[in-house]
Amino acid sequence: MAQTPCRIRDLGVEPGVLPPGSLNAVTDVAGVRVGHTTLVRGDDVRTGVTAILPHGDGVYHQKVPASVHVGNGYGKAAGFLQVKELGALETPIVLTNTLAVGTAVTAIVRWTLARLGAARFVSVNAVVGETNDCFLNDIAGLHVTVDDVIAAIDAARDGPVAEGCVGAGTGTIAFGYKGGIGTASRVLPESLGGWTVGALVQSNYGGVLTIAGARVGEALGRFPFRDQLDRGGSCMIVLATDAPLSSRNLERLARRTMLGLARTGSFMSDGSGDFAIAFSTGRRLPHDPPRELPERHALRLAVDVGDRVSRLPQDRGRLEVQVAVRDLARDGERREAASPLREVGLGGPLEGGRRVHECFVQFCFHVYHFR
Repeated sequence: MAQTPCRIRDLGVEPGVLPPGSLNAVTDVAGVRVGHTTLVRGDDVRTGVTAILPHGDGVYHQKVPASVHVGNGYGKAAGFLQVKELGALETPIVLTNTLAVGTAVTAIVRWTLARLGAARFVSVNAVVGETNDCFLNDIAGLHVTVDDVIAAIDAARDGPVAEGCVGAGTGTIAFGYKGGIGTASRVLPESLGGWTVGALVQSNYGGVLTIAGARVGEALGRFPFRDQLDRGGSCMIVLATDAPLSSRNLERLARRTMLGLARTGSFMSDGSGDFAIAFSTGRRLPHDPPRELPERHALRLAVDVGDRVSRLPQDRGRLEVQVAVRDLARDGERREAASPLREVGLGGPLEGGRRVHECFVQFCFHVYHFR
């Protein structure tokens, strides 16, 4: 059910001061691909899947920097914590309905494993976002299948992006009207790098519809608290850019999407899950780099140092735990350190104060050096 709905620019409204890309879509960022699976059956099945790929070269083998931001955490997104922790995206991003998140995770893992070949791997961090389309869709029917998710990923292409009642936006509602999938892009002037930023949104949230500052929802008499409470909803925002940003700056970029969400009239109601994930195509993070990446090496060294300090070796060859900084022994002194392991013979007296002190100083140096 691919559609070409009327866009706001077709009506003469041009939001913002920067020009859009040639497609005014997330696919204006070179390499980005989008695919949909739309499910419409009978009178009560209105749901689907939307997949976004940062490039077509195998995301697991060629990861990209990424990060996330949570505006209001009423949601069931999968894989976001690891993206935030490690700063990398290694699978397609899949959007679907709330109760299909588990199915989507299984599908992404299967799709990825089928393409790994002989690559070394430990796990797959499948990234899935969702909104609840239960008002228009029989969500409890669990109609989205693994094959539906894989079909959306396989259908991902560059070029124009189908919008409206398609894919993960098939059953969504926004501001009391029909929601859906929307996309746009902006291009910086060459003097500022000429970078492109694209967005794709799964809109399923409430508020007072506002267009270019005009309170349209209020004028039309359709807004929350007029005669009933806002019933919530959610919004998933995917950002792509070719600017070579670090994961830290991608998080800062994702955070600013909430300002744009507010400009449309959203106030992030109690039941709204408002999430943003941003990635950059300007840099690749190989799964098996020819040499250790400097930042990863520094991180592993810092963790290794911390591990060694946590296992402070004693002169008598025993492991002592729970050594408080204020109780570090001075030279020539001997103290008993409290340890729950002492009862089973794993604890021991704290000796060699100088050695403990030197280990602590070395740890402080490494923390300072890598902070």
